[in-house]
Formats: sequence, structure tokens, C-alpha cells
Amino acid sequence: MSRVCVFDVNETLLDLQALDPQFERIFGDAGLRRMWFNQLLQSALVATVTNAYTDFGSIGIAALEMIAARQKVTIKEEDRQAIRDGMLHLPPHPEVEESLARLRQVGLRLAALTNSTAQVAQAQLTNAGLSGYFEQILSADAVRRLKPAPEPYHMAAQRLGIPISEMRLVAAHSWDIAGALRAGSAAAFVARPGMVLDPLVEKPDVIGADLREVAARILEREIAA
Repeated sequence: MSRVCVFDVNETLLDLQALDPQFERIFGDAGLRRMWFNQLLQSALVATVTNAYTDFGSIGIAALEMIAARQKVTIKEEDRQAIRDGMLHLPPHPEVEESLARLRQVGLRLAALTNSTAQVAQAQLTNAGLSGYFEQILSADAVRRLKPAPEPYHMAAQRLGIPISEMRLVAAHSWDIAGALRAGSAAAFVARPGMVLDPLVEKPDVIGADLREVAARILEREIAA
């Protein structure tokens, strides 16, 4: 039986570079967008490890405040709202829609699993024109534990009605790949620019430079087999 492909959303499917003009406006440096998202991920991991759950959106705004403090910039409410709105309207990476369509056309089941809340994830994928490709859009918020903790992956498998060994997590983040593999899922790594795998974690059996390559290799694994 072919595995169900479960996709991370931010950076894997959707392009955060669309936020760069806001970071240029607020800080005078579009490059701080990367620093902000890295801080968001670090804060989310700290919250997860220390069992102090906060939703991903709130962590994102807290991370923005931390970047502002480092840069000695005062953040206004309109700036916070601009980032919130921007996150809801991220475009997909150029090859994403055709890749999802290719996987669906051969009958593979597709779902999404994100650290964003269900409401945000639904809005993001709807606005990006991608929601119709997924049978379910799942949020780690449902178990109040963020990826890469094991609970979100197990929740996804349970909601999809499969053992976790029949799930494949597709992501552009090494920490997400590690979490999925250690939870018992297969994985596929989208090696977008600047993204690399953790050498301390076993490599997934599917790796590609973008989702087009990853989709082709998933088909080789799941259909050709």
C-alpha cells in the first residue's frame, strides 16, 4: 500500500520571501525575515521541550518583538498585523501546485500537517489555492504539542486512519524530518536553498532540491514499487 504523503506548510509549500517587503519597511533590512523565522522556530522548540504550550502565531509575534529589541526598533500594532496578514497570504513556491497535482493524479492520498493553528492553516492553503489537494489540513495545535514532538505525527496518522509507518512527512526542515522519522514515519526532504539535513539524524529515503524532484522520487518509491 502506498504511504499517505503529509506536507509541512510554511517554507515547504509556501514561500516566506513574500514577507521580505514588510521586514524592509519595519527594520530597513529584508534579511531580518530569516532571523525572525529562525527565532520563531527556536522559541517554539523551547516551548515544546519545556512543556509550556503557546500557539505558533503567538510565538511568531513574540519572536518579532525579540528581533525588534535586538535592532532597537519599536514595533507598532500595525506592524504586527502586517506580519499576521502576510502569513495568511503567502504564495506557493512555483513548482508546488503542479507537484501536488501529479501526486494526486496517480491516486496518492495527501494531507497537510503544520504547527500553525487549524484556522491559520486553512486560510493559508485556501489563499494559496492549494487546499483542494488535501483530504485533511491538520494542526499540531490539536494536541498542544508542536512538531518535532512525536504527538503531532501520531495524531496525523490517527486522523488519517493509518499506522504511522504508512505515513510520509514531506518537509523542508531538518528538525521536522527528524521528528517524523523518530516518531516512526517515513520522510521526504525538500532541500530548498539553505536547507540541509542534520548529520546526526538518519537520512530519509527521498531527497530532492524542490518539490518537483521530491514528487518524482516519491512516485518511484510508492508507485513503481
